[in-house]
Amino acid sequence: MNIGSLKLDNITVLAPLAGITSLPFRLLAKEAGCALVCSEMISANGLVYQSLRTHELLRSQAEEKPLSVQIFGQDPAIMADAAVLVVASGADILDINLGCAVRKVLKTGSGAALMKEPHKVEKILQCVRKSVNIPLTIKIRSGWEASGSQALKIAKIAQANGIDAITVHPRTALQGFAGKANWSLIKAVKKAVSIPVIGNGDVVLPEDALKMTAATGCDAVMIGRGAIGNPWIFSQVITLLQGGEVAFPDVEQRFETMATYITSTVHFFGEHRASRIIRSQLGWFVKGLRYSSRFRESIKKVSTEKEALTLVKKYKDFLLDGNNKGIGLNK
Repeated sequence: MNIGSLKLDNITVLAPLAGITSLPFRLLAKEAGCALVCSEMISANGLVYQSLRTHELLRSQAEEKPLSVQIFGQDPAIMADAAVLVVASGADILDINLGCAVRKVLKTGSGAALMKEPHKVEKILQCVRKSVNIPLTIKIRSGWEASGSQALKIAKIAQANGIDAITVHPRTALQGFAGKANWSLIKAVKKAVSIPVIGNGDVVLPEDALKMTAATGCDAVMIGRGAIGNPWIFSQVITLLQGGEVAFPDVEQRFETMATYITSTVHFFGEHRASRIIRSQLGWFVKGLRYSSRFRESIKKVSTEKEALTLVKKYKDFLLDGNNKGIGLNK
C-alpha cells in the first residue's frame, strides 16, 4: 500500500492514542511488524507557541520509521505553521485530527467539532497542503449523526485538496468509544474516493482486521485499543494475511517485552516520570494471566527501574514455577 510517495510494508497501522503511543510504545508496535506507527495527538498551538512538553511529543528514533505525526487545531494559519515544524522534526507523514471527541478538544473548535464546518476544514487542508511536501492524511469520525453524510462530504473535500489518505473511525462524535463501529461507512467512503482509505474501529482480535478488509475494501487497518498491552496483534495480523496460524506470546516473550518497555520508558522520560507511567500501564501486558491482579497491585508504588524489573522477574518466575503455592511479589 502507498500513501502518497510512501510505500508501507503491510496493511497494519498503529492508531494515535493520547497518553499511550509515546515513542516506547511505538517501538514495541514496530518491533511486532506494524507498518506505520502514529504519534499521540499533538496540539498545533502548543507546537507553534513553543510548549516544551508538546515539542517532546515529536521525539523520534530511526527504528520506528515510517512515523506519522498527528496534529489538531482549528486555525488554518497555525495548523500550517505547526505542519512545517512537524516536517522539520523528521516525520514521514502528517495527519490532521478531525475526529477527536474529547470535550476539552471540542471546546476549542478542533477535532470532531470541525466536521460540522466543512468550509473551515477545506481552508485548513488547503493551507497545510501548501506548507508541506510529505504525505498528508486525515482521520475522521462518522460525524455528529449516524448517517455518515458529514464523513462522506469531508472525504470528498480531502481528496479535492490533495490529501493522500483518509482514516475512518465510523462512530459518531457523541458515541465516543461506545456502541459498535459502523463498518459500512468505511465501505461507503472507500467507494466515494479514489485515495487510500484506512479502516479503524473494533479491531480487537487479529481476525477482525481481515474481516474489516473483506467487509469494507479498505486499504489498511488501524488498530488502537486492541494493541494496548498487546503489541503482538500486529505480527498476528501479518501471519493471517500470509495464510499462517496465529501464535500467542509465551511467558518468556511477554515478560521480555515488558522489560524492554520499562527500560525504554525510563530512557525516554527519566526514572521519575517513567515510574508513574509504569504504575498505570505495565498491568496491561498481563491481562488474562494467573494472579495478574496481584501483580498490578505490586507495581502501584514502583519508583525505580530496578524495582519494576525485579517485580516483572518475580512474576515471570512464579508463572514458570509449576510447583509454586502462591505469589509474594512484595516480599
